[in-house]
Amino acid sequence: MNTIHPTAIVSSKAKIGDNNVIAPFAIIEDDVEIGNDCQIGPHAVLYNGARIADRVKIYQCASVAHKPQDLKFGNESTYFYVGDDTVIHEFVTLHRGTKETGFSRIGKSCLLMAYSHVAHDCVIGDNVIFANGVQIGGHVHIDDWVIIGGTSAVHQFSFVGKHTMVGGNCAVVKDVPPFIICGRSPIKFEGLNKVGLRRRGFSSQDIEIIKKSYDMLYNSGLNVSQALIKIETELGNNKQVKDIISFIRNSKRGIIGR
Repeated sequence: MNTIHPTAIVSSKAKIGDNNVIAPFAIIEDDVEIGNDCQIGPHAVLYNGARIADRVKIYQCASVAHKPQDLKFGNESTYFYVGDDTVIHEFVTLHRGTKETGFSRIGKSCLLMAYSHVAHDCVIGDNVIFANGVQIGGHVHIDDWVIIGGTSAVHQFSFVGKHTMVGGNCAVVKDVPPFIICGRSPIKFEGLNKVGLRRRGFSSQDIEIIKKSYDMLYNSGLNVSQALIKIETELGNNKQVKDIISFIRNSKRGIIGR
């Protein structure tokens, strides 16, 4: 059974699961789907195209699946997907996709702190944390287990690799490889995210091999192409090293420097 406050405006066409709580003055439009055991806070707005999974918490004044701020948007039917167990704090704004991809998506068990923004056509992985005021441009990909510090901004079409930590007040204008810490202005490689990797069960051997890979990339005096050849030759059998090599070779914007 759902608990819906009498002042909430909930379309009879919306598809709502079971055991949800919808707070005062929340607005839920026609083409909205909500799973089970969710909490929708006061004055939150779920626009057409919102697709909310199970056990999601959306706090006061958040906006989900509003029209994208893209001048090419033609009012086409697109979507914003929110995965299980994700928490969306107050005044977060999440914009659905354009016809180019048709959707934006946030994965499972993410935490979006107050005033964060995710633009159109973005793909955010699982277990991602955005601190207060993080701004994500259009067509950005954020891989699993990424943490981005407060008020940092990620430029459109950028890619941030898995298990990476981005410092606060940073401008991410190039791709950020996996497993690292980066910060400063302009943003630079700061080392390996050793604490995060240990917490997530990476072995000491794997962490040491990842470190050697980035030493070759950033400290050997080789250019990126030369470093990748050396890394692949000496360490290329390791799964994480393969992920690093693949990420860098597929980068369209180039990777951050040191």
